[in-house]
Amino acid sequence: MTKVRIIEILKRDDFGSNVLVNGWVRTRRDTGSFSFLEINDGSCLANLQIIADEKLDNYEQEIKKISAGCSIVVSGEIQASPAKGQAIELVARSVKVIGWADPETYPLQKKRHSFEFLRNISHLRPRTNALGAVSRVRSRLNFAIHQFFEKEGFVQVHTPIITTSDCEGAGEMFQVQSTQQTAATQEAGEHFFGKQAGLTVSGQLQAEVYAQALGQVYAFGPTFRAENSNTSRHLAEFWMLEPEMAFCDLDCNMLLAEQMLKYLLSDVIENCQEDMNLFNAFIEKGLLDKLENVISSRFEHITYTEAIERLLSSGRKFEFPIKWGIDLQSEHERYLTEEVFKLPLVVTDYPAAIKPFYMRVSDDGTTVAAMDILVPGIGEIIGGSQREERYDILVSRMEQAGIDLEEYDWYLDLRRYGSVPHSGFGLGFERLVQFVTGMANIREVIPFPRTPGYAPC
Repeated sequence: MTKVRIIEILKRDDFGSNVLVNGWVRTRRDTGSFSFLEINDGSCLANLQIIADEKLDNYEQEIKKISAGCSIVVSGEIQASPAKGQAIELVARSVKVIGWADPETYPLQKKRHSFEFLRNISHLRPRTNALGAVSRVRSRLNFAIHQFFEKEGFVQVHTPIITTSDCEGAGEMFQVQSTQQTAATQEAGEHFFGKQAGLTVSGQLQAEVYAQALGQVYAFGPTFRAENSNTSRHLAEFWMLEPEMAFCDLDCNMLLAEQMLKYLLSDVIENCQEDMNLFNAFIEKGLLDKLENVISSRFEHITYTEAIERLLSSGRKFEFPIKWGIDLQSEHERYLTEEVFKLPLVVTDYPAAIKPFYMRVSDDGTTVAAMDILVPGIGEIIGGSQREERYDILVSRMEQAGIDLEEYDWYLDLRRYGSVPHSGFGLGFERLVQFVTGMANIREVIPFPRTPGYAPC
């Protein structure tokens, strides 16, 4: 007998055929001489209804004791369902209980649970409709990223998770040490890697190495930030997509970022229709229209200076005051995208003083060739820049930032030997999933969120 997943069964119309299906029970109800079991195997949002007749050998001993959370294997015949809202049901020839779930303690009962409650049982929350849908959408977006860059001729590079380079220069790194290290050996400068190391906050600098050998590459992996930000938009561990392109200026960089974002949104709408309809109906009303608007719109472009002028003339009182030279906050970004332009917005030419050392200084000497892509509901979703390829200017910027040039001598070599204009950007993957699903809290779009004071499983 063929074992199939529920998503495949629901697409079939070969009534009378026999199949074997596994799954977890969502509900059981008894009517007369039958039990109706709703099971789900995670392959799709929809459940499959199982009809279990009292004539089955284990009906009284097992089937009538089945409760939510139990895992079962069912063999039976596919039939057209007379019930409203479903086309197919499975008439069981056998129902075997693989794993029991205590109905007194199983926390996922037939009711809506808050996302805050589900976060406390992160090992069980993927069994819910919403979190299961998030997982499938996240998986599809991951697949689409690789598809896009393969199509565009990029090479994937696995950049190191343990690094000795602080790309952002903010010092918000988790330090790495072995259990053999003591306070005394650390004091003496004895480190497992021969020097102080930390968990990476970005793979960009290492991606630049390969971009200047292979032309265009992308890194996609976990990054870590020891920032004490306990908000709905921040995580201590998150995934970052970082493409880098040689012989590519800021305009080339912005074009690729826009094309990629539109490609990913189109792909997930096409391939995750059922899950996206759930988010549109129950998580964020109008979500699909919002995403379609991003896909079909021409992204607006303004400079940072123009953005500041718009904010200052708005008459709006913001929590974070507006002046030239400040970093734009989420409330500023959302105001511009949701109330002023009502479209995705690309902001360029940020003040050099608030941006990292590696961004290319513009001819005015005060700004850098940087860009952020802002979208409604989230704010910044992509941040990037043209990198500083001029050796003398890069050295000057690093010295101003107090960076040890000797530690970054390998990075300066890229400017000594065949330097070329190059650029890249970073996309916080969880921000993308949050935008696509409409989830209000970023903790709901990563399987096991890590935030200050919180690390389940």
